[in-house]
Amino acid sequence: MLMSGNYRIIHPVEDGHQLWLRGETAAGAKVTANKKSPTINIAKEELENGWKGGEVRLRLQNSKELRALGRDGFRIAGNSQQVDIMASAEQGLLYGAYHLLRMQETGKITENIQVEEKPAFDIRILNHWDNLNRTVERGYAGYSLWRWDQLPEVVSPRYEAYARANASIGINATVLNNVNASPDILKAEYLQKVKVLADIFRPYGIKVYLSINFSSPKILGGLEDSDPLNPAVPLWWKEKVKEIYKLIPDFGGFLVKANSEGQPGPQDYGRTHVDGANMLADALKPYKGIVMWRAFVYAPDEPDRAKQAYAEFMPFDGEFRDNVIIQVKNGPVDFQPREPFSPLFGAMQKTPVMAELQITQEYLGFSNHLAYLSTMWEEFLKSDTYSKGEGSTVAKATDGSLFNHSLSAISGVANIGVDDNWCGHHFAQANWYAFGRLAWNHELTSEAIADEWIRMTFSSDPEFLVPVKKMMLDSREAVVNYMMPLGLHHIFAEGHHYGPQPWYSQAAREDWTCVYYHKASKEAIGFDRTTKGSNAVAQYFSPLREQFNNPATCPDEYLLWFHHLPWDFKMKDGKTLWDALCYKYDKGVQQAREFQKIWDKAGSLIDEHRFQHVQSRLKIQASDAVWWKDACLLYFQTFSNKPIPYDIERPVHELNDLKKIRLNMRHTN
Repeated sequence: MLMSGNYRIIHPVEDGHQLWLRGETAAGAKVTANKKSPTINIAKEELENGWKGGEVRLRLQNSKELRALGRDGFRIAGNSQQVDIMASAEQGLLYGAYHLLRMQETGKITENIQVEEKPAFDIRILNHWDNLNRTVERGYAGYSLWRWDQLPEVVSPRYEAYARANASIGINATVLNNVNASPDILKAEYLQKVKVLADIFRPYGIKVYLSINFSSPKILGGLEDSDPLNPAVPLWWKEKVKEIYKLIPDFGGFLVKANSEGQPGPQDYGRTHVDGANMLADALKPYKGIVMWRAFVYAPDEPDRAKQAYAEFMPFDGEFRDNVIIQVKNGPVDFQPREPFSPLFGAMQKTPVMAELQITQEYLGFSNHLAYLSTMWEEFLKSDTYSKGEGSTVAKATDGSLFNHSLSAISGVANIGVDDNWCGHHFAQANWYAFGRLAWNHELTSEAIADEWIRMTFSSDPEFLVPVKKMMLDSREAVVNYMMPLGLHHIFAEGHHYGPQPWYSQAAREDWTCVYYHKASKEAIGFDRTTKGSNAVAQYFSPLREQFNNPATCPDEYLLWFHHLPWDFKMKDGKTLWDALCYKYDKGVQQAREFQKIWDKAGSLIDEHRFQHVQSRLKIQASDAVWWKDACLLYFQTFSNKPIPYDIERPVHELNDLKKIRLNMRHTN
């Protein structure tokens, strides 16, 4: 095996490659450990290089108190002169080491250090939508990290750098390949390549998972079909799983996209999701592997796509094996800039459910727009499902505490590629960081996470920290404002999901058009999901269903998600709906321009390279915000026949010119 370098690469230009791991690299701290292992050695080396205080003692201890913190939990006790990091397992010591260094780099070290941490979710996993040809579906940071053409012989130094970055924020699992999976990933030659990555990741506490194609037994095994009730099919899977675990003893399991957007699945043979998931779960069970079965399904004959996942999975609650977890996108449609939470969270109580978040900005301006997504995820995780009364948040419904599930997980669709700065946009690194931190502790605030990230990545200077943090905290709401305010959703241009195309009306499926979602007419706009419409509100628990059902009580941010309302509908602040839309779009434009001002003023406080890179992206974002505002308001104005309020900036585009814009990219996931 050839190593093409050491993972601690020194870049002559500040290109963001170091991410948030910028502490001292030759501190020479005194660090001792009572055991040796590859994982403990990493923890020891990180502290020796980065800790600026006194002695650190790493102590692996099998006490009842430490075992209660799980394999990943840890305790830190002491002071700046001598501190102990204690855990019952090696991973805990590694996470404790990174936590202590984070405290140091963010100014949190006090005279008396007393910390006890355990993660909220057992499995904290990145989903890579990476294809075997190294293209990345919904990837905006270059090609895939995984050089399948060179593996297993040549190993990129970025593999270990990737593992280190993930371990530093508590991510402990990764799915290497796209959910639109090629069967080839299960070929022996590819499993040898996967083994190399698994061996590199293992000391960092990271398990490898694979997305699988449900038709693999037929395609790879030459079987007549892939019917889970054909005895030869589960036998093929058992042999394949055995082959995998012989190579990778700690292999995590499978992620499955089945009977969705053309992907094969058990329904091809008249079987159910339960039949397919349980077959795979049985094959993995002897090795303690799990199945993450995606709930992203929607049928062309369902009049409301938002209802489909609930309708398809709720009847099977309690029928899945105990090593199956249902992976559900945070909203009921598809990673929109704002959606209410999927009603499956809280409703599915007998089966573990995990959230699928999208770190990559498919619907939020790709790597061109600054959109700090922690605020979105915090909003989602803190949403109350009311499934067991008040306080039954999405976080509690998924972390195992509300329904007493032994299996808990959370996933994020990765935004990582081979770009020097990993994520395409320097501020997109914050979303990778925020996912890891929230996966570890979903009670952290977006403000606290942003504060950490800015201090570790850029500067602790208040002149930089305070305004830039505010910019981050405002950024996602700004994107909602200039793209799809007041509950509008999925009015992106055909295929690429970057720019606006609210007039898009011709597609292979009605629910792949934009007019399907906004339903604008001369009388009204919005999707009626009330009891008089699709009745999607019925999928939520009281009092949410009643709150969402009534436009007078429905939160403004979800108004047009649940209601089809006249243009002169009176909002809570007295404005008409039309005027409210206009002011929201305009506010988004003004916010994007304000980000430019904040960044330009802060530029003298950081390095020139990153400053200019972000500055150029903010210019694009401000221009795109105007594009969105003009396209949506000029188009909707053809229905409302109302003037744009005169204190709002006039459109600078012509609608006919905007309709001519074409960008061609791939379909969704």
